[in-house]
Amino acid sequence: MPKSRSRKKEKAFVPEAIAHHAPVPTESPKWLAPAMVGAFIIGLIWIVIYYVSGTSYPIPHIGAWNMVVGFGFVALGFTLATQWR
Repeated sequence: MPKSRSRKKEKAFVPEAIAHHAPVPTESPKWLAPAMVGAFIIGLIWIVIYYVSGTSYPIPHIGAWNMVVGFGFVALGFTLATQWR
């Protein structure tokens, strides 16, 4: 059986100005990993202290907003984790 002819596709045209401006992969800043881990740990410790103290600490007068503060630190950790390369 004869082999079918393969179609020849033209390569996509990429202008020279765009082709040479490929982004160079960069490393993460040295402070990023410690800040990310620190935010996770601070948030976890904040929430644990809130529950262990019977909802009295770390800041007594804001009540359940201590949970928001703790989860805010955890969210900051996740935000920093998205920047890690």
